[in-house]
Amino acid sequence: MKTYIILFFLVFSPLVLPAQEAIPFVIYSKNGKQTTYKKLIKEASQKDVVLFGEYHDNSIVHWLQLKMAQNLVGQRSLILGAEMFEADNQVGLNQYLSGEVDQKGMDTLVRLWNNYKTDYKPLVDFAKAKQLRFIATNVPRRYASKVFKEGVASLGLLSAEEKKWMAPLPFPYDKNLPGYLKMMEMFEDHANDNLPKAQAIKDATMAYFIQLNHLPNSLFLHFNGSYHSDNFEGINWYLNRYNSDLKVLTISTVSQENLSKLDKENLGKADYIIVTDKEITKTF
Repeated sequence: MKTYIILFFLVFSPLVLPAQEAIPFVIYSKNGKQTTYKKLIKEASQKDVVLFGEYHDNSIVHWLQLKMAQNLVGQRSLILGAEMFEADNQVGLNQYLSGEVDQKGMDTLVRLWNNYKTDYKPLVDFAKAKQLRFIATNVPRRYASKVFKEGVASLGLLSAEEKKWMAPLPFPYDKNLPGYLKMMEMFEDHANDNLPKAQAIKDATMAYFIQLNHLPNSLFLHFNGSYHSDNFEGINWYLNRYNSDLKVLTISTVSQENLSKLDKENLGKADYIIVTDKEITKTF
């Protein structure tokens, strides 16, 4: 009973605890004020789209994603979607959700990430149990790779069938977005102008399929790497261009040694910032 009370306190209350307490995460608003999971859920339930930015290997964040879906499903008509599924695998994903194939069958039909079973299968199985739509939003990796190697113009040579799995061409692109500029700086020894464009076709495609599959009076809960939506760029920037009427909430994941204060570099990354302890167990 004591363990349950502590867990409830951690999830639903602001954390103002002594440094020696074992605290796995704290939630902050974009201005650095500690806030609660309850407030996050309340605000999320009033939006059209939630972009949940994650660290792909963070066990606490994957648990929070599942809890969030469970808490929102009773409040809104819920649609799930994820970067981890590529658009041309939607049919195979649908066959699993409908029960037409089992997990073994899905393994042969869908390109699954190596950490699928530990980190994303619980979300897919939740959607299956609740009969929710789960949208494969990402561009097939081979096309992002093609952009990096051959440039955006190479996509124009694809067949009409292949173009169905990406944002309509030509897609908007701003090379001066801070996130894309930072990417060029990070990989300056190996970067060329095609690097941020390869990221952009992913961002554009995810935004395109989110707005395409969003329904009136529904909430689209989307899971993606934080870099795809941090600082209200990436997917969020494209959503504003494809459908500026959508009300979007963003969540970012960061890791800090000290959870009692949001580090300066993490301020403003999203509407809500989940700060996890640096020692949290990694799933891979």
